[in-house]
Amino acid sequence: MRSLRPHTLRARLTLGLLVLLAVSCAAVGLAAVVELNGFLTSRLDEQLTEAGNRFAVSLEHKGEPQKDDHDGDERADTRRQATGTFGARLMNGTVTNAAVVRSAGTLNVGLTADDRKRLAAVPADGRGHSIGLSALDDYRVIATRGLDRDVLITGMPLEPVEAAVHRLELVSAIVFGAALTAAGVAGALWVRWSLRPLSRVAATATRVSELPLASGEVALPPRAPESDPRGEVGRVAGAFNRMLGHVEDALTKRHASEERLRSFAADASHELRTPVASVRGHAELALLHPGPLPPEITRALQRIAAESTRMGAMVDDLLLLARLDAGRPLEAAPVDLTRLVLDALTDARATGSGHRWELDLPEDPVTVTGDAHRLQQVLANLLSNARLHTPAGTKVTVTLETDGSTASLKVHDDGPGIPEDIQPGVFERFTRADRSTKAETGGAGLGLSIVAAVVEAHGGSVTVESEPGSTTFTVRIGKA
Repeated sequence: MRSLRPHTLRARLTLGLLVLLAVSCAAVGLAAVVELNGFLTSRLDEQLTEAGNRFAVSLEHKGEPQKDDHDGDERADTRRQATGTFGARLMNGTVTNAAVVRSAGTLNVGLTADDRKRLAAVPADGRGHSIGLSALDDYRVIATRGLDRDVLITGMPLEPVEAAVHRLELVSAIVFGAALTAAGVAGALWVRWSLRPLSRVAATATRVSELPLASGEVALPPRAPESDPRGEVGRVAGAFNRMLGHVEDALTKRHASEERLRSFAADASHELRTPVASVRGHAELALLHPGPLPPEITRALQRIAAESTRMGAMVDDLLLLARLDAGRPLEAAPVDLTRLVLDALTDARATGSGHRWELDLPEDPVTVTGDAHRLQQVLANLLSNARLHTPAGTKVTVTLETDGSTASLKVHDDGPGIPEDIQPGVFERFTRADRSTKAETGGAGLGLSIVAAVVEAHGGSVTVESEPGSTTFTVRIGKA
């Protein structure tokens, strides 16, 4: 069940304002009702005191009632008695006579046993007391002692007081309801107007949170408009804008540093290609010398040629990354991914005969749009990575499958896995699982970064899941 509590600050402030106003209105209304009821009741007591017990006294020696209880008694004194005045005489706690003044005279009242008990319970202290009579509704009565050791009770109906109080309650409910409605609308508008700068700060923060800040040049949205800096909202807006300024400066400097680094890598790689090729050529030429060479010289020349070849491959990788960083488009043509997988696995079996290679392909060929040469490089790097970083006898399974408009390529091995501290940066450049620099363990750590860059250039994604005994690289690319 969803909570009914408002979630926005604007709604909470408006609700809080309405609750406080409702409590205030209820307190004012309750005080007014209590005060009016007390005032009218005290006025009624004054009227009873002024009227005295003349009507009740006239009932002391009243004769037997007429045949009909509704007949008036000519001996009852109704002078200066308002219509509805009640009188009763009690002797030894028992009601002997009870009547009420009507416009045509007096009317004897038929009292129930409960009514008689209530009348007998009224103290003869000359003060007003409220009682309820089943035949006459609610009355305000005063009891005094008569000359014949009896108790005389005079009362007046509470109906006018209750009617006035109920009318005040109705009017208060209508007025306070209208006031609450108007205050709610006005308060909501006022709170909304007051929180406009904060809403703009929130909107700006939302736009910033949606920006790709990980890399590249980032254009931050316009700053949030600032209001009075003496207020809390103004201080928040000012602090947020200053923070955005610092973030923008940091992103600009980072982007400039990245551009300088990419330019340096591209220029250095380009400049290194010629001397590396020259060193390799001279080493190979020296090895072709017809004369005898000392074994140590031959071994040195072979190492020079091998390292030159390795350095040339590294330079080519750096140039490729520099081109991809620069956003140079790749070839976009239909590529038979099934054929590329078959060729890559054939090459892997030839170079890694100590591993067990398995293949799982769908029945129909899988075609994607992209650069066949670069996708072949992705497959070669993934299989080479599995071969170089797992011991002999490891089973490597390549799976190609489709899911709607996406082709999914998985390279799984049951080797020792990737160390947990390496996994977050496994696709970053120069990341090496074994931290060594030996050529036999697999280059300078650019293979997986090239995989990630090429796949992203194709609009796809690459992920890794690894634990001891199971490592899976998954490449997803849109189908043609």
